[in-house]
Amino acid sequence: MAKSIDAAHSETSFFGDVCQFFDHAAQFTSHPEGLLDQIRSCNSVYRFRFPIRRGNGFEVIDAWRVEHSHHKSPTKGGIRYSEMVNEDEVMALAALMTYKCAIVNVPFGGAKGGIKINPKEYTVAELENITRRYTVELIKKNFIGPGIDVPAPDYGSGEREMSWIADTYQTMNPGQLDALGCVTGKPLALHGIAGRKEATGRGVAISIRECVSVAEDMQKLGLEAGLSGKRVIVQGMGNVGYYTIKYLTEFGATIVGICEFEGAIYSSEGFDLDEVFNHRKTTGSILGFSKAHKEFKNSSEGLEQECDILVPAALENQLTEHNVANIKAKIIAEAANGPTTPDAASALIERGCILIPDMYCNAGGVTVSYFEWLKNLSHVAFGRMDKRYEENANLNLVNTIEKSTGVTLDATQRSMIIKGASELELVNSGLEDTMIRSYHEIREIKMENSRIDSLRTAAFVSSINKVAVSYMNMGIWP
Repeated sequence: MAKSIDAAHSETSFFGDVCQFFDHAAQFTSHPEGLLDQIRSCNSVYRFRFPIRRGNGFEVIDAWRVEHSHHKSPTKGGIRYSEMVNEDEVMALAALMTYKCAIVNVPFGGAKGGIKINPKEYTVAELENITRRYTVELIKKNFIGPGIDVPAPDYGSGEREMSWIADTYQTMNPGQLDALGCVTGKPLALHGIAGRKEATGRGVAISIRECVSVAEDMQKLGLEAGLSGKRVIVQGMGNVGYYTIKYLTEFGATIVGICEFEGAIYSSEGFDLDEVFNHRKTTGSILGFSKAHKEFKNSSEGLEQECDILVPAALENQLTEHNVANIKAKIIAEAANGPTTPDAASALIERGCILIPDMYCNAGGVTVSYFEWLKNLSHVAFGRMDKRYEENANLNLVNTIEKSTGVTLDATQRSMIIKGASELELVNSGLEDTMIRSYHEIREIKMENSRIDSLRTAAFVSSINKVAVSYMNMGIWP
């Protein structure tokens, strides 16, 4: 199969790595090369620069917005605030968003944005100015809107920045009924959705739990099924890493290692998340934590310690050909985007490891963003219409059963049965169902074809087929 020009430089670029994974999976499909090239390529790449006033002078900011695929509308993807961001990275992340949305059956095309700054070096007022100006540039070129392109938080951005974006869009589109649907990840006060902040980490934990629940697969690794007692190392204590640790601990795993940019800590007995978090908040570092048996000033050494599951939840290219031989984990759960290079992935797969691919593993965020977008378009919170009806119906049922059987429930039992679902409970239910169904869909593709070597390849096959069907239904391909 001929490779695209984009894939030709795969060894030196993040987008090239994504294309390399794509081309490997494409051989297990039967789509024509022209259609594959359309799916692989970025449809729209918008690079722009804008000035901001800073002090007594001006500074010019580099920024991007990439819409990878228009097979579904709107496109969807976060905005990364980082001094390391570049066009290649934004293109790669946009492509992963396309495949991610397809895998978990969220009807969006993939997109991504980037602003080349270090947020820590700017005041709140300057960050607001940058964010609003970025939004204006997107509006001018029709790169944002509830039916066009819907940004979200990413590395370096959060609810605050999404609020500024929403306000700017509303200001420049007066009277647009669905204006708040132009961006997700907003605070609840601005019609965000319960559970969005923790959604990515929760989804990562659910994906890991689902993976280790398959006894047949765990037996091949020499492990027992289930999360109970599994030793986990997590890289990154940002939003994704924090909630991944929180929910993995609730599911029964033991967090034996935590890595951050300043170093890493390890304890075979496990860590309490809140104790480590409070220590870092107080001292500014995870190093020096009293309950750590080992600590490493080089964060990458923390990845190489004894564990069953390794969760890179920071940035791309953390597992490479240079350190893969030292990785001892049997399961790699890619909470970050692109943390494993193609060479490292091949080495791990040959070793018999399971890689839970990023475009499935961290899809919890976009799944709940989809729920927020639906909430904004419907203009009603989940559960608002039927919560009380459900509670009254359940109460009548309980009263009828008690009267007919003579059995009386205590207050706690009655409360559990009668209670109607809140928005948070409905969101978490939808997220869990999405992650569970998608994992087994991917695994089934892998199990049905002995030539498919990994869950990542199976995930790409799944997404390629779904995107291809969308293009065919548009009448572009017969």
